[in-house]
Amino acid sequence: MRHDNTLMNTGTAARLYRIGKNNKYVIVPIDHGLTQGAVDGLRDVESTVDAVTRGGVDAILSQKGIAQRVHQNKNDAGYIMHLSGSTDIGPDPADKRLTGTVEEAIKVGADAVSYHINVLSAHEGNQIEALAKITKDANEFGMPVLVMCYVRGHEEDMKDPRKISHAVRLGEELGGDIIKTVYTGDSKSFESVVTATSKPVVIAGGKKGTDKETIEMVKGAMDAGAAGVSMGRCIFQHKNPESISRAVVEIVHNGASVEKAMEKSGLLEK
Repeated sequence: MRHDNTLMNTGTAARLYRIGKNNKYVIVPIDHGLTQGAVDGLRDVESTVDAVTRGGVDAILSQKGIAQRVHQNKNDAGYIMHLSGSTDIGPDPADKRLTGTVEEAIKVGADAVSYHINVLSAHEGNQIEALAKITKDANEFGMPVLVMCYVRGHEEDMKDPRKISHAVRLGEELGGDIIKTVYTGDSKSFESVVTATSKPVVIAGGKKGTDKETIEMVKGAMDAGAAGVSMGRCIFQHKNPESISRAVVEIVHNGASVEKAMEKSGLLEK
């Protein structure tokens, strides 16, 4: 699907250009410190950011308190400030609360903001209201919004392409510019997700698998019409974050095959 930025205000279009290339995106979120604590890969944020940006990723995403540590080591990559959060050790991890504002994002030099909504959770209504306000504020300042749209509930709900399609469409209906969601497992079913919105759809990474599994997932999503990825642990917890970043970039931006992407990034076993 072609994503046309010509109807956006100039600021939004310009900032989207800073976090992607030709309407395709390789984003590495490192906001997991709030959710999970100082996990592997995020103790030394500076080294991780330096490695993945050397690998060619388009943007780094973090909570506002980490912004300074990102900016100093990002090798000209864009920066996205995340505006919601919860902890895995709290009473309800699905209860994402606001952690920042669009104005704060402007002050730290962000090129976009992001927000997480849990569809089917008990907090869906409050999160819809919060997202509507964020997109209103963002539009006034010409700030793009990445909406992370996840389905919660039973495992079959979270993997249901029909429900995931609804969640993705919700992101567009509330004013999102890029929509992030989970990959459904195969290109055919994920195509129904991508076509549920006119906005670019990027996939989450989830738990780290093998290199081949990660690259095959990215390739499958791109074949279905996705616009890229927003992958955290698969990249920042990799033994070589720069190499896995290069492999993902090869798939997203250069249309490489799985084998060629792994070969060019040095991940293909000899």
